[in-house]
Amino acid sequence: MIEETAGDVGGRRVTRTRLIAAASTGALAAATAYALATGRTKLFSIAWIAFAAMALAGWVGARTADTHAGTLVWGYGLAAGAMITSAAVFLLPQAIGQHAAYGGFGVALGLLVGYGAHTLGHRLSHMDLPLDRSLAELTAHAVSAGAIIGIIYGNMPDLGLLLGLSIISHKGPAGYAAVRRFSGRGGDWVAILLPASGVGVAAIGSSLLALPASEAIRGVAFGFATGVFLHVAMDFLPECEIGSEVHESLSHEGDAHTLLDRLRVHAVASTALGGLAVFVGWLAIV
Repeated sequence: MIEETAGDVGGRRVTRTRLIAAASTGALAAATAYALATGRTKLFSIAWIAFAAMALAGWVGARTADTHAGTLVWGYGLAAGAMITSAAVFLLPQAIGQHAAYGGFGVALGLLVGYGAHTLGHRLSHMDLPLDRSLAELTAHAVSAGAIIGIIYGNMPDLGLLLGLSIISHKGPAGYAAVRRFSGRGGDWVAILLPASGVGVAAIGSSLLALPASEAIRGVAFGFATGVFLHVAMDFLPECEIGSEVHESLSHEGDAHTLLDRLRVHAVASTALGGLAVFVGWLAIV
């Protein structure tokens, strides 16, 4: 009987991870080739920018020292501010414009479903998954975000690229944090290519879905998308509290309360700057 060593098991895990990463990247290449061939140029751009942002952030996360609390605060804050502003400016008017009441109900539904999915998603931590839990959660987020992006752009192709870029802006910080946790447990950072590819593949696939002409249905659909993105944006607002991810990332010696108080200022500044960036971008294109 041949006994397996830890190195053998680890080697197979790395090989499997790299095969998954290669397959998902190949799927993205095929999907984006189809997008270009059918004139979905904005989705092509969004897909590859999301991929590049998450892949680069994951690569950096695997090579960054533990002193990254400020990086997390600024990354999450900029992304959250940009997403909240984008949802309020680009998505909410579309939902209300379709049907005021049903659009509002759609927003509420999206917020509640987003909260429910996030809360129940904690059950993933109790399951034996072939993929790291944090990366599994990130992949689920990426695919759902991509699906909604595809529905929006598939039904309203006149929307600008700025909305899509703002929506995916949280993928970089999320990928950075996920790989920090994953690589700290001996994982290969290339696993981030699965959720990175998932955004574009889901977006291009769902763009083929045409919504009915009914104002009520379209109001609910666009409201739901708005609510989901608002939930995700608020979930990425930096929490500088004891026990939070930011607190756990602190590696400086000193009083944690003092350090967190200092980071709270950075959290407010980063979210404000993220929202301002979207406003400036909007001014530049109108």
